[in-house]
Amino acid sequence: MVAGQNQQCPPFSCGDLHDIKDPFRLQGDSRDCGVGPRPWYDLSCSSGKATIRINTGTYYVTSINYTDRSFLAVDANLQDTNSSCPLPHPDQLPYTYLYFPNDYYGVVEYEIAGSWACFVNCSQPITDIEWYKPITCLTANNSFFYTSVAVSYGYCGVGELQPSCRYMGMIPFDDPHIDSSQLHNASYTDIIGFIKKGFRVYFPSGKNRGFSTRRCLQDSSRYFKEQISGASILNRTRALSWSEIHYIANCLADSDDASTKQFILAGTIVSAIDIAKLHFVLFRFVLAPLVVFTFLAHKYWKTRITVDAVEKFLRMQQMIGPMRFAYTDLIAITAHFRDKLGQGGYGSVYKGVLLPGDVHVAVKMLSSSSSCNGEEFISEVSTIGRIHHVNVVRLVGFCSEEMRRALVYEYMPGGSLDKYIFSSEKSFSWDKLNEIALGIARGINYLHQGCDMQILHFDIKPHNILLDSNFVPKVADFGLAKLYPRDKSFVPVSAARGTIGYIAPEMISRSFGVISSKSDVYSFGMLLLEMAGGRRNADPNAANSSQAYYPSRVYSQLTRRHTTGEISDIADMHELEKKLCVVGLWCIQMKSCDRPTMSEVIEMLEGGIDSLQVPPRPFFCDDEQFPGVESHHLSSDLTAISEEQEEDDENIRVFQS
Repeated sequence: MVAGQNQQCPPFSCGDLHDIKDPFRLQGDSRDCGVGPRPWYDLSCSSGKATIRINTGTYYVTSINYTDRSFLAVDANLQDTNSSCPLPHPDQLPYTYLYFPNDYYGVVEYEIAGSWACFVNCSQPITDIEWYKPITCLTANNSFFYTSVAVSYGYCGVGELQPSCRYMGMIPFDDPHIDSSQLHNASYTDIIGFIKKGFRVYFPSGKNRGFSTRRCLQDSSRYFKEQISGASILNRTRALSWSEIHYIANCLADSDDASTKQFILAGTIVSAIDIAKLHFVLFRFVLAPLVVFTFLAHKYWKTRITVDAVEKFLRMQQMIGPMRFAYTDLIAITAHFRDKLGQGGYGSVYKGVLLPGDVHVAVKMLSSSSSCNGEEFISEVSTIGRIHHVNVVRLVGFCSEEMRRALVYEYMPGGSLDKYIFSSEKSFSWDKLNEIALGIARGINYLHQGCDMQILHFDIKPHNILLDSNFVPKVADFGLAKLYPRDKSFVPVSAARGTIGYIAPEMISRSFGVISSKSDVYSFGMLLLEMAGGRRNADPNAANSSQAYYPSRVYSQLTRRHTTGEISDIADMHELEKKLCVVGLWCIQMKSCDRPTMSEVIEMLEGGIDSLQVPPRPFFCDDEQFPGVESHHLSSDLTAISEEQEEDDENIRVFQS
């Protein structure tokens, strides 16, 4: 019911209390008067004492003040006992704050900033907390009772409990004459005395809304000041979190006339404060740590990237010169030789990764029984180890431990050139073939002129030209290479070196000239002709002798066109194919002095076909009489490598994918 619909109950008296009126009602009066059918303000009068039920407890009402609309309540259980060691009755515990549910007059207000007596029961004695006052008269066996005095909820929160204690409850008391020093030093007997004096309860009125609002604001303000001044972080958190919330809960949400300007204004202010505090808490405890974490993470990853870049750079700097690896290093690099690329006469090749930097390498483990003896191992390391050119494969490092020897190269995923130019399907355009030929020529020219010592390779052939992922050619396999001073015009070599079919004539007989860098030019010329023809120069399975030796055949086609003007197969040749053939024929002149240098070869390849003249015949006889593959039997005493041996080593290409 609404207040206006109920008549006021008749005034009554009880003991020392006279003229008791609204909102109180004598128990037994009609439910049609006063606050309605609910018994929130029902008083019982017995033996001259007025009692009221609050929560589960029974309290004596010792005084009523209608000016500030409050009454003083005293725990009846403690008031009636004559015990020297009383304890609040269990049916009244645990106490929370006292309230009447929302009905007509709303909540019963009490001094939220008043004092409280807290009671706990512990299984172990508490000696290090000064505000725990022992109740010695109740302590027995392993049960230890303690009490403490708190201003508002200062030390009575469940979060303050010791692990061995359980919370029994708390009882409010209100005596304006008690100062803080008395509370701090109070004994159990003093605390019982405080409780027996009672506590003040306020009853709001819809007709006195301004008073209720002021009372709530005063309570909230007092609660906030006392909590924020406490040493406990928990107290300060409560002050920030609950002072305005307490006001809303006890003054606004349960009001019977929340539409008044005062309440709307107060509610708006409190809501704004709470929203501001919520934003502050979110920023302080959520957004700020998140921003700091994001900043630190960004800074860490930026530093990590910089460190990784530096480590990669240092790794690359180390790789400028070949490093010596231990055998255990090779095990780590190849992950216990897990990824095998090939097997051949020299040994096995495995793919590996150098860390940091994720540099992919190919590790060639040399077989102790292979023809790659110690001299060739030394030659490989000493020559390629000092070379740094885009068209020369890089030796990353080596290993030599007793009979274990290995060479570590940069990994070439494109494999060797021969698998492309000898394929049944055309793999490259003529422009790409010309580009590859130029790259090979520049690499060889660097060996001859780009280093302090000139390096003669002595084994230029398609099988020793490797391609990276972009098909950039790189000269590889320096097992037969030799170092010589650049000012020497000839090179002393005790035995022929290289692969038959690519060996320069002077390597066999000095009547064709001295051994020099022109020997590599000859091998390069044979490679150019194979690139142009897409086949091996010597083909023992050709249908007729004129087809068996490609250089002789293409020379005849070129010279016939120039001398007779006949249109033959030469008309079907691409200009770049003709250029590769003409340059190749210049490079394979029988006498070394008639061959161009690698620098001149580069100029030829960079120029057009119109500027090139067909060279003199680079053979002893006509193509019909040319011995074809009999060149494989030039000498049984040569230390050269036959094509058959080369095929045996086909699968060991260190950088083949």
